[in-house]
Amino acid sequence: MEEYYALDVHRKICAQELQLQPRSVAAAARLFAEGATVPFVSRYRKEATGGLDEEQLLRIE
Repeated sequence: MEEYYALDVHRKICAQELQLQPRSVAAAARLFAEGATVPFVSRYRKEATGGLDEEQLLRIE
């Protein structure tokens, strides 16, 4: 539980610093944790990340 909370807080801080939607950052982080690459996510999972581009995804990764 504590680990989940820490990850959630980290994602919110990341979203604020990058000026992105928290749900987009969370979706990208989840895809990266599953082994997806930046090019794959930016091309084939735009709907999941709210349309984040490669540069934004690299900053999240």
